[in-house]
Amino acid sequence: MKTVIVTGASRGLGLTICQQLLAADYQVVGIARTHTAEFKQLQQQHSGKCHFHAFDMQQIQAIHELCQQLIESYGRPWALVNNAAMGQGSILATLHESQLHQLLQVNLEAPMLMSKYLSRSMLLNGAGRVVNVTSIVAQTGFNGLSVYGATKAGLEGFTRSLARELGKAKVTVNNVAPGYMETEMTSGLQGDKLASIQRRSALRQLATPADVAAAVSYLVSDAAARVTGTTITVDAGSTA
Repeated sequence: MKTVIVTGASRGLGLTICQQLLAADYQVVGIARTHTAEFKQLQQQHSGKCHFHAFDMQQIQAIHELCQQLIESYGRPWALVNNAAMGQGSILATLHESQLHQLLQVNLEAPMLMSKYLSRSMLLNGAGRVVNVTSIVAQTGFNGLSVYGATKAGLEGFTRSLARELGKAKVTVNNVAPGYMETEMTSGLQGDKLASIQRRSALRQLATPADVAAAVSYLVSDAAARVTGTTITVDAGSTA
């Protein structure tokens, strides 16, 4: 059974990605700071196939050790899904330097290090998948998300070059870029603001976490063996 490691797995999009991968008969190792009730329920439903490892992606100096532990516990992974991320929520002028550094560490440096250490196993296997969850903000920009957008744009550039580095070993590297989704993050958007976002999309609605997770599942699958170095945008046509 192929093993997929998913960061930011305890809720929202990460949890939905885990659900879909388990349904596709992968062994899933979820990584997050908090072991939520929702993830525990998922483990109960998929006993022996779904595992949890508590880790804070801000602890970048410990990522090498984390990856060693994962390989020792679950074997060489088939795929890595870099989903964990921090939002910004304020303009650059008022963003504290410590917050700026955290965004760079969690959204950019941590996925790079996870990819560095786990792709070594994929190279030994002669096959594998790396999927980075980015954002349409990397291409479109959004008020109050300048550093967040920079981290996601950096991740997209990282993906394209890493795809070149790993391609000879049949390891693919791709992005999935969600737009606004129906999640806890957008639950506070009501009235005119929510209506404006929906009107902006070609389909006049928001994408769901299940829509985005389906794109991740495809890129992890054998069907995507010849897809690499690219970005699948799932935004209900907001950027069309």
